[in-house]
Amino acid sequence: MSRRKQATKEAEGAAPEPSRTAGGCVLLGLAAIAVAALYAVSETALVLVGWAVGAAVLWRTVKRPTKIENHSPPPPRDPSRNTNTQFTVVEDRPGHCTINWQKEGA
Repeated sequence: MSRRKQATKEAEGAAPEPSRTAGGCVLLGLAAIAVAALYAVSETALVLVGWAVGAAVLWRTVKRPTKIENHSPPPPRDPSRNTNTQFTVVEDRPGHCTINWQKEGA
């Protein structure tokens, strides 16, 4: 297979994915054009549309379901595991410490 055919196949197989940043820039540009057009028509219309968009965003945020599916409280702790862990720090030699762990009741 020639180098040109191989390069063409590689270019076809590696199609670039669309960028979220590029999409955001396009939407921002379209919004700027819409705001400019509304301002050219009427400043009052621009203010009213701004209030309407803000209210719609707020309404959507309030009505969005929460991500927590289980609203029940967590189960109570197991009483057999109700032991407190205590520790002591012992300095064996200068600059070196050892931590001794001990469960209460053991």
